[in-house]
Amino acid sequence: MANAPRLSAVWRSVDELDTPAQIAAVVGALSLCAAFIAFIAAPSYVAFPFFLFVIVTVYGWFAYQAETARALTLLTTISTIVILGLITVYLFTQAIPAVRKMGLDIVASTVWSTSSNRYGLLAMMWGTFVTTIIATLVSAPLGIAGAIFISELASDTVRELTKPAIELLAGIPSIVYGFIGFVVLNQYLSNELALPTLGSLFLVGLMIGLMALPTVVSVAEDSLTAVPNSMKEGAIGLGATDWQTTKSVTVPAAISGISAAVILGVGRAVGETMAATVILGNVPGRLPDPLYDVFGNTITLTSAIASQSGVAVGRPMQLSALFAAGVVLFIVVLSLSLISQAIERRMTRKLRGGQ
Repeated sequence: MANAPRLSAVWRSVDELDTPAQIAAVVGALSLCAAFIAFIAAPSYVAFPFFLFVIVTVYGWFAYQAETARALTLLTTISTIVILGLITVYLFTQAIPAVRKMGLDIVASTVWSTSSNRYGLLAMMWGTFVTTIIATLVSAPLGIAGAIFISELASDTVRELTKPAIELLAGIPSIVYGFIGFVVLNQYLSNELALPTLGSLFLVGLMIGLMALPTVVSVAEDSLTAVPNSMKEGAIGLGATDWQTTKSVTVPAAISGISAAVILGVGRAVGETMAATVILGNVPGRLPDPLYDVFGNTITLTSAIASQSGVAVGRPMQLSALFAAGVVLFIVVLSLSLISQAIERRMTRKLRGGQ
């Protein structure tokens, strides 16, 4: 409902156009719809309606630029929603055969047998859970400490050097982290701790936690910076030191944003694929023994999808089970995203003086 006024404004803009512009708008909309239908039903004919849409868009950009820009932004928004909806529907639809065959055992069983066509996700879910907890224990304290240092304690020169460097870490591909973990740290842990196998949940969680650090630091630092200066100056005016102000005023005021930063970092940890795939042995159907052994070697939901999607193409039930793993990941990450947005809204209301 919040977008209704915007949509109404777009329709009013179309009504106010002259006849050639209205014709162009109608032709553009119809050609785009035709391209979408052709993409599904007859892919070889997509080029024709899409080419017509490009011609109409170019004409509109030169003749009615403001209206065309408004329509294109609306189109991208609608397209994003439609594409995400189609992906969601396809994901859940493809997971139905495995869920129908396994029932609740699909999330309560560790069996993973291609010969009997029975697939359980429990071992993968446990591996994902353990690595996420370890990654959170690594990224949350280090990320919050880094954010406090950059926003409150560092000098301007140090801040200008440190923040871009931390944000640059976010651009390093995950496969690089995974490769370093496998080649360097994996061998070190195996030699020093005498692990029976290469690869462990602890190492995966450690590497994913390091990968999530830039996200946690960046978002938490923005939250700390957004705290009004009047609150800090008031505390200092009452005799508090800089550290007391940071500890008792700035951090509590930004706690919602800091929590959102941690949740976003956890969301990345849950969905990380390549680091887990490279480091772990990726053995489905096996839980660590004992269960709390963080140095055990099992598999995660993401690494299962990455490592088995190729061999599962000719096995419909196994492929459906991998889609079911994707559904579990989708639900978890979506839940974390909704929680993060709720926390950010609460922080905004709090900083504006709301409840």
